[in-house]
Parts: sequence; structure tokens; C-alpha cells
Amino acid sequence: MTEPLSSLLRAAHLMSPSRLASTVAAHARALGVTESVLYLADYESATLLPLPGDGVPERPEVPVEGTMAGRSFRRVEVLTSSTGPDVRMWLPLLDGVERLGVAELTLPSAPDEESGERLKAFVSLVAELVVAKDAYSDVFSRLRRRRALSLAAEMQWELLPPVTFGTERVVITGGLEPAYDVGGDSFDYAVNGDTADLLVIDSVGHGLPAAVLASVAISAYRHARRNGLDLPGIAAEIDAAIAGQFPGSQFATAVLARLDIDTGRLRWINAGHPDPLILRGSSLVQLPRCAPTRPLGLQGHEPVCCETRLEPGDRLLLYTDGITEARSPEGEFFGEQRLADFVLSASAAGYRAPETVRRLMRSVLAHQADKLQDDASIVVLEWLTGEEQELVP
Repeated sequence: MTEPLSSLLRAAHLMSPSRLASTVAAHARALGVTESVLYLADYESATLLPLPGDGVPERPEVPVEGTMAGRSFRRVEVLTSSTGPDVRMWLPLLDGVERLGVAELTLPSAPDEESGERLKAFVSLVAELVVAKDAYSDVFSRLRRRRALSLAAEMQWELLPPVTFGTERVVITGGLEPAYDVGGDSFDYAVNGDTADLLVIDSVGHGLPAAVLASVAISAYRHARRNGLDLPGIAAEIDAAIAGQFPGSQFATAVLARLDIDTGRLRWINAGHPDPLILRGSSLVQLPRCAPTRPLGLQGHEPVCCETRLEPGDRLLLYTDGITEARSPEGEFFGEQRLADFVLSASAAGYRAPETVRRLMRSVLAHQADKLQDDASIVVLEWLTGEEQELVP
């Protein structure tokens, strides 16, 4: 480990989160960096917001679209530009493959290959410090919100897993809108050994009551999953939790899915929800006939699983009706076909799953003239695409 990395790591043990930007700037100087600025993406992943600190130059917020910083974030690329006699580098901040923001580094000259690798390693450590320090501070959460979250949205964001996860065999990424006022939509996933579990859920109602129901449902899902239950058992536990805690026939629609990462065997339960979509090459795959069961909270018995098999390169889409039933001012639905076409077109254009989902949510918002009539969420799983390495610079 190079000295600037080890010294930053030592300093981080007793470092306040509010000191992260200034501490990084001080240690970056040992790598020849004259100025460093950290930017974190806001909750909509539309804007990059600078993290202030002593000795850190002031910067304005930067849009993700149409800027060098934004391109580094969107494409997960290291970019370099000349600013007079100096060189400015933009490097993505990644937790695994989840995009947190970007780092702006100014140097007196372009780094050679070895120095460039050291800078990438340094920024990788900085990203992990952002995640670690965020666990016990509000500094980063406050920075990322461009306006106040509703209480329901606060609950939902705290409930979510990391928005993106990836290995050499599977990539999972999710999206949730409206970011600052979401209520009953949510998602969850876990990868344990050769198994990937996914859930997309849409709780009845809106606002805080729907968020509370979703919170109970996802907690029951995790409880059952971590106790090693199969899909029907997991669904039954969620059903019992909702029915037992929410009187008056409250419910949630959902898809629970389980993928064998080694073989591609996919099993799922559709609890009154839009069917999953599987994209293969440039086509939408016809799923085997499998009738949905009743929504969670209204079942009263273990449901039957549906089953198919993915092929390498397939993309699985689980989503709520807030996407497909998003209606334009002229009354046109976004629809399943438009959803499938958007994902296929984005993939053909070279966008990986995290950027595809970010752009999709922007497109759904634009389709409704930026006024969502309902919550919208999606999870995209990619299996053995061969493009996993493109998620890191």
C-alpha cells in the first residue's frame, strides 16, 4: 500500500465525517494533487454536489448531464482536461460498482500510468470512507438532498439496500421515484453464494401509511429470507405480517424472485403485480403461462412458484405499475413495450444497467411532464452479460 493511502486510512479512524473533504485534500497533496474536490450525487442522481471543507476550493453544484464531471459519473470513466497550465482529472467515486459521485483532482501535469493507478486507488479508498462515515453521520445525507424529503421518503431510502451491486456474474440495480416524496414502492435484494433474491413491492395507498406497510413487508421478507425459507415460505411470512398488523384488507402487490446464478434457473411468485420482463438480445422473451396469486396480506395460503431459465446475457426487469401506467398529458401510457424498448436501446448505446435505470427514471418523469401520478420503482438484473468489467474504470 502506498504511503498516502496508508496515512489516509490511519487518519480516518478518528476522523469526523465533516472533515472528510479537507482530510482527503491534505493527503492527496502527497500524490502531487494541488486541489481536490469531492462531489456526491443527489437523491435523483441528476446533480453532483460539492462536499465543503477547510482548504477545499469552493465549487458550484454540477449537473450530471452535459458536463465533464457528469460524464465521468454517467459512463464510469476517468476523464482529463487541461485548465491553463494545470490538468484536471475526474474520477468516479464507487462503492463496489455503486456510483456515489465523482472526485475532481487538479495536478500540475498529466500523471503517468503508474501515478494514474495510484490516484485511482486513492479515490477508491475515499469512496469507501464516504460509505463508512455515512453510517453514523447526517453530513452526506444533508448534502445529497436538494430539498426536504417527506417522512415517507426518509423511511424508504433508509430501508433500501445499495442501489447497485455487481459481481463478475450478476449485476443488480434499482431505481425509485419520486425520490423526495416516494411512499409505498420499494425494492430489496440479496446475493448469498450462488443465489440472488429480489423483491419489488407496491403497497396500497400513498404517503406515510403506505411507507409503514412497505417497511413491515420488507422487514418480514428479510426475516424469512435470512431464516432460509424458500420462496413460498417467504411470501407466506410477508402475507401473515401484513394481515396481522394492518386491518381493513390492507395489502401490497409484489414480485419475489430467486435466481440460481450458476445455472440461470429463475423462480418467482407474482402477488397481484405486473409480470416480470426478460430481455434477450434485442427481443422481449415470452414467459411461460403462470397465473398471479392474490396480493400479499390477502393470500392466506402458500402461493405456487413460476419458473423459467435465463440464458447468458439476459436482463430481468421487475417493476411497479407506476412505470408502465405512467400517463402523458395526452393520456398515453408509458407501457411495457416502451419500457423494454428503452432498456434495449440504452444497452445498444453502450449504457450499463445503473445508467440505464437512471435514464429510464428521467424518461418516465418526462413522459408525465415531471409530475408523477404514482410511485415508480424498478430492479434490473443482468446475468452473465460479459460486460461486468465496464462498471469499473
